[in-house]
Amino acid sequence: MFKALLAEKNEEEINVEIRELNNEDLPEGDVLIDVEFSTINYKDGLAITNKLPVIRSWPMVPGIDLAGVVSESERADIPVGSSVVVNGWGIGEDHWGGFSQKARVNGDWTVPLPEVFTTKQTMAIGTAGYTAMLCVLALEDHGVMPDSGPVLVTGAAGGVGSVAISILANLGYEVHASTGRAEETPYLQNLGATGVIDRSELSEPSKRPLAKAQWAGAVDAVGSHTLANVLTTVMDEGCVAACGNAQGMDLPSSVAPFILRGVTLRGVHSVYVPREKRITAWERLAKDLKMEHLDEMTKTITLEEVIETANEITNGQIRGRTVVDLNN
Repeated sequence: MFKALLAEKNEEEINVEIRELNNEDLPEGDVLIDVEFSTINYKDGLAITNKLPVIRSWPMVPGIDLAGVVSESERADIPVGSSVVVNGWGIGEDHWGGFSQKARVNGDWTVPLPEVFTTKQTMAIGTAGYTAMLCVLALEDHGVMPDSGPVLVTGAAGGVGSVAISILANLGYEVHASTGRAEETPYLQNLGATGVIDRSELSEPSKRPLAKAQWAGAVDAVGSHTLANVLTTVMDEGCVAACGNAQGMDLPSSVAPFILRGVTLRGVHSVYVPREKRITAWERLAKDLKMEHLDEMTKTITLEEVIETANEITNGQIRGRTVVDLNN
C-alpha cells in the first residue's frame, strides 16, 4: 500500500483527499517508479482547486512533476535502480501524476536524472524551472544574447520567474524583474535582477500600440495585458518567450510591435516537448543554474500540505519553488 492524493468528481462536486492505494490501482505503463519528490506548480494549484479544468480524466492523482527511482521496468534502456525525472506528457491531467508514493508511466516520458542533481533538486527545478530554461533557449535561438540589451522577466517572484532570473543573470544578461510584491525586491536582487519594477506598470490596458523600447527580450509567465504591454516595449528584432497565463488567457494587443519593430512572440510549452530537447534543457540547467539560488528559492512540504499550498499558489502567495516530500 502507498499514499496518494486522489481527486474524484461526483457530478459537479470535486473531492481531493489522501488515500491508501496499491499497485493494482495504478494506470498502465512499462516503468514503475518509487516517487521520492514532486513539486507544486501553478498548474497543479489550478487542478486541485478546480479553478480551471486542468484534469481531463477522473479519478486523478494530480502533480505534473515527479522524480524517483525505477522499481520495475519492461525497458532495457531504463534499468531498475536508475533515477529518473518525469514531467508533462499529460501526467496529473489525463494520466496519474506525481502526488503519489508510486507512479507507473510510459518509459518514453522519463529523463535520466542529471548527475549533478539529487531527486529533490530536480523537483526544486520542476516544470517551472524546466520551462524557464526552455524560455532562455528560445531567446538564444532568436539571437537575444547578453550584449543585446536588458531582458525583462514578469511574474518574477514565481517559480518560472525565479529560475529564469537566476539562469539569465548567471549567463551575463542584464535582468529586470516585474513583480506585484515589493517586499520580494531583496530576494529578486539576490537572484541577479538589477532592476525591479512594479507589475502595475504593465498590468493595465495598453494605451498605445507602441511605447518606449526598453527590452531586447522578455520571459513572460503572466499573459493578458501584461504581455500586451511587454510587446509594446521590446526593441527592434527582439523576442518575447511567453509561457504562462497568471493574469489571463487573453492577449489584447495590436500588430504594431510585429510589423513596426519586427518583434517575435515565441510561445513556449512544456508538456509535449520531444525527449531530446528535454534532455538538452536539463543539461543546460545543470550548467547554467546556480545551486545556491535553487536552495534559496525552495521550501519543502509534505503531501498533507499540498491542498493548502494549492490555494496559496493560485492566490499568488508563493515565492519561488515548493518541493513535496512524498516520504515524510
